[in-house]
Amino acid sequence: MNPIDIQGIVKRFGRFTALDHLDLTVAPGEVRGFLGPNGAGKSTTIRVLLGLLRADEGQVRLFGADPWKDAVSLHRRLAYVPGDVSLWPNLSGGEAIDYLSRLRGGVDPARKAELLERFELDPKKEARTYSKGNRQKVALVAALASDAELLILDEPTSGLDPLMEAVFTDEVRTLTARGRSILLSSHILSEVEKVCDTVTIIRGGTAVESGTLESLRHLTRTRVTAVVRDDPSPLFGYAGVHDAASARVEAGTRLTCDVDDAAMGEVLGVLTPLGIVSLAATPPSLEDLFMRHYGDDIAAPEAVTTP
Repeated sequence: MNPIDIQGIVKRFGRFTALDHLDLTVAPGEVRGFLGPNGAGKSTTIRVLLGLLRADEGQVRLFGADPWKDAVSLHRRLAYVPGDVSLWPNLSGGEAIDYLSRLRGGVDPARKAELLERFELDPKKEARTYSKGNRQKVALVAALASDAELLILDEPTSGLDPLMEAVFTDEVRTLTARGRSILLSSHILSEVEKVCDTVTIIRGGTAVESGTLESLRHLTRTRVTAVVRDDPSPLFGYAGVHDAASARVEAGTRLTCDVDDAAMGEVLGVLTPLGIVSLAATPPSLEDLFMRHYGDDIAAPEAVTTP
């Protein structure tokens, strides 16, 4: 039984369709990245998973149960961290952690103490004195210290500095080693690439790509940088080669180009007789995959703000 199993859900707000037959699954022990820019439908999906919104069509299951009907029992099995944490101003950070923890049956005190030290959070200070980053740490400590089977993390490192982001990454790896399941919604591509097993890219409320990082890399091109002794112009205009450019260097000619994976063998066959001095092939990053679907949207200003 998958902790998360969404099949063809639709959610409308008046005439606007926020989710359009979205499919999304998270398997036991899996960390799935959930990618998309603001307005793509990530937060709406999470609200449906938490039982805060009811899908208009399709099926949503958490551990085989309906989050709309069984929200109370399901919330004892999951931990949620939003991207903008609000706390009770008169409670200390430690009291807020304890309260959130009791909603799920409590936490291991030793584990909580370890996380407070790692995230450098003073639990005695009142929440009203906390910065955005420290409020985020409160929610993270409460979630990571719990025995929740599923963690739903929506922009969880918002407000954290790079050092604390590294701590978060390390803690996620610890949880996955223990078999926990995680849905990580983010637009920070490097964060997703470090910790996720699989990725779903959402656009306009629909999953446009889904799979392991390795399986998705074929969707874009590999960056090739080579220094050759002879003229590399035979590669210019070659099928499968894009954005080729060359420049003279001391050892010969430096060539840079993007190559379709299917053409890589043929391209190397053309390069080899040219006298390769050095060669580097950089596989596509998650950012490349993301920009494949969102490059045009990001370049143009958004006309409409969506849920």
